[in-house]
Amino acid sequence: MYTPAHFAASPDAITDLLTRPAAANLVTATAQGILATMLPLIYEPSAGEHGALHGHLARNNPQWSAPALGESLVILQGADAYVSPSWYASKREHGRVVPTWNYSTAHVYGELVVHEDAAWLGNHVRQLTDVHEAGSDRPWSVDDAPERFISGQLRAIVGVELIISRIEGKTKLSQNRTDADISGVIAGLQAVGQPEIAAEVERARRERRG
Repeated sequence: MYTPAHFAASPDAITDLLTRPAAANLVTATAQGILATMLPLIYEPSAGEHGALHGHLARNNPQWSAPALGESLVILQGADAYVSPSWYASKREHGRVVPTWNYSTAHVYGELVVHEDAAWLGNHVRQLTDVHEAGSDRPWSVDDAPERFISGQLRAIVGVELIISRIEGKTKLSQNRTDADISGVIAGLQAVGQPEIAAEVERARRERRG
């Protein structure tokens, strides 16, 4: 991934991308060609030297049964947004500005391990459900459904675990702009209903200041 030094993700930013409740793209190079699936993932920091990402695929999805040739890749994506040059203070000063796009992303590489064990799958879907139900007033639990039904659902999926070998992270959050321009970007993002990435731009500014 092309990453100028001023856009290199900090360890905290990478941890946030790994742990945020979201779906990501799993990409594998196989003898059948490049295969990709979007799926929700759980980060397990205690697995291996760099942790692991746990997810599952439909059993009918051919990606799990097609052996990966070399490393597999998970592409994690944070908030992203269009940045208008009209938000920059420097537009009013000299006008030499153009639009851009702000975003955070991490390319996570590693060995892909397949899990068909019912106990592993059962633990995984409970963890995944608990993470995404945590903010609910009446959180749903896997155990709310009949045991026989859940057993049937588990037989229809296959677990996948990416044992992480390396991570390339990038946070393109206006770090190359002046402080006045960054303030304009934050205000502009908030005005168009993008508070999440506005907060990330502010965090990147604080990190740059040290």
